[in-house]
Amino acid sequence: MPNRTSAPTGEEGLRHGPEKPTSVRELPRYLAELVGSFFRHLFYILSLVYEARKSILFVLTVLCLLDGVLPVAGAYLTAELLNRLAEAVMGKAVEFTPILMLIVAYFSYQFVQRINARISTMVTRIAGELVTNHIRLKILNKAKEADIGSFDRPAFYEKLENANREAGVRPVSILNATFSVISACISMVSFIVILTALHPAAPLLILAMALPGAIINYIYRRKTFEYMRRRSKDRRQMDYYAAIVVNKDLAKEVRLLDLSDTFIGKYRGVFRRYYAGIRRLVLHEGFWHIAVSFATLGANALLFLYIAFRVYRGELQLGDYSLYTGALNSILSYVNTLITTTATIYEGTLFIDNMMLFMQEPTRIVPRLRPAIQPKRGRHVIEFRDVSFRYPGTDRDVLSHINLRLESGKTTVLVGLNGAGKTTLIKLLTRLYDPSEGEILLDGVNLRDYDVRALYDLFGIIFQDFGRYAVRVDESIYFGDIHRTPDAEEVRRAAAESGAADFIDRLPDGYGTPLMRHFEENGVELSIGQWQKLSVARAFYKDSDILILDEPTASLDPLAEQEVFSQFARLASGKIAVFVSHRLSGAVSAGQIVVLEYGRVVECGRHAELMHLHGRYWELFTTQAERYRKGSDEEPPPAFQPE
Repeated sequence: MPNRTSAPTGEEGLRHGPEKPTSVRELPRYLAELVGSFFRHLFYILSLVYEARKSILFVLTVLCLLDGVLPVAGAYLTAELLNRLAEAVMGKAVEFTPILMLIVAYFSYQFVQRINARISTMVTRIAGELVTNHIRLKILNKAKEADIGSFDRPAFYEKLENANREAGVRPVSILNATFSVISACISMVSFIVILTALHPAAPLLILAMALPGAIINYIYRRKTFEYMRRRSKDRRQMDYYAAIVVNKDLAKEVRLLDLSDTFIGKYRGVFRRYYAGIRRLVLHEGFWHIAVSFATLGANALLFLYIAFRVYRGELQLGDYSLYTGALNSILSYVNTLITTTATIYEGTLFIDNMMLFMQEPTRIVPRLRPAIQPKRGRHVIEFRDVSFRYPGTDRDVLSHINLRLESGKTTVLVGLNGAGKTTLIKLLTRLYDPSEGEILLDGVNLRDYDVRALYDLFGIIFQDFGRYAVRVDESIYFGDIHRTPDAEEVRRAAAESGAADFIDRLPDGYGTPLMRHFEENGVELSIGQWQKLSVARAFYKDSDILILDEPTASLDPLAEQEVFSQFARLASGKIAVFVSHRLSGAVSAGQIVVLEYGRVVECGRHAELMHLHGRYWELFTTQAERYRKGSDEEPPPAFQPE
């Protein structure tokens, strides 16, 4: 049965929150879903804090409760102290001891408040580091498990970029804002109770005045989020253009081609479009808030006059004036805090959705069987049976109906022009991707049934886009097999066999020399050919059953290439060896030559057989040989001798 894998669309996972109501009757449903989404995201963030360090969440909760109670205690102490002092000024018999005790209590409150604020700052900073680290590790571990195919989908990569960008900012800011809201709620409720004693309608008036501002905040937080979501491409373009101008690897070409102003101009053009929308949102929100502020200020003035009038008539004491006006100011302040902070939390939960969506990305490259089959070491046979493949999100087959057999002891050379599908075939062979149709068997068992990590351990591979790591030279070679105990002698042997030993011995610190100048002042920048020799050394360092070289010698000179060929032939003895090369002279003595064109196998056989056919291989080989005969600056490399 063909196994066809449907690829998700580019917009998958990018719709956040409940769908907007289309009628008034749907409004309650929309609000309920909105509140539910808000708290679901908030609890997710708190769970991240709990996972990072349980004690941090407990300490923050205690500090939050203290922060909510202390302002009310301070207001009461201030009011009582003013009342006692006012009585003394008016000549009433007041003992000094109660006044002294109130002063001591007031300054004790001040001391506790400052200590609480300082401890809160310290704990928040520590929590920020712990939570940020925890989240980054979650993202890294998820990225480690994600399918390679996921990285080819713009929707997934956008989720990854957004989650990674927000990881160090959003969760900590939301955490701080959440505890600020809890503290503000405790204080505000207490002050509302106090103000109710003045007049039952006073708190309702204040809350009514705050409601328009809250609505404006939430509306524009949502609009801002939606705008930034729509303009995510603009932000990525700005990051890309800015990175090109400051990229050290591109600096030479950018400078010589005078491209700096071009990319700076592109950056400015995108920014102008992006900035125009943000500015419009900020100005509209600001105008609405100014209008609401005038109405709020008028109502606030009326309440102050009411309190002053009652003090004037002797119904309230001077300390009561301080208590009630302080309560009024505090409530207004806390309401404003609640509006702005909850809006910040709301906006943050929208952005944290990026991480939730990223963490929910399914992994499809997993064993079908439980428990998975463990591959055996030794000799193998690999079969491609009617294999076709298309990349996620596309409908064009990159490989079409491939039938191929690879055996231990036989070297297979893949031949074809750029885009023929050679590297894609290697990715399927190593199960970085699964076929869209057909199946690949290892020793008669579908690759999908094997334990993935154990399967990967069978392969020693060098891709044409090999990795360049900013580590020591010996570490770079160790990376060929990180599961074995580092062996310095084996590292030197692998370096010698790959031809890397000559230049390594000339480096300042030999095998301990740092590569690249990202972190160390004495870091060394290697040439492309030297990097390629290091990547070949990694393959030689690993004792693999299946060896794959995907254009590993493209940057080597002919003599260095012949040296690698000779070493590779000895290393490949008795193993499955797959070699991808544009230099067809390397295919002359191969056990099997596979010619790919437009994703199909058009010819397969040994050199003599294919030359006798006078087909596509003959055309490619004779064309390349003719170029050398006509005086190419590069001497043709000697034939690859795999036997």
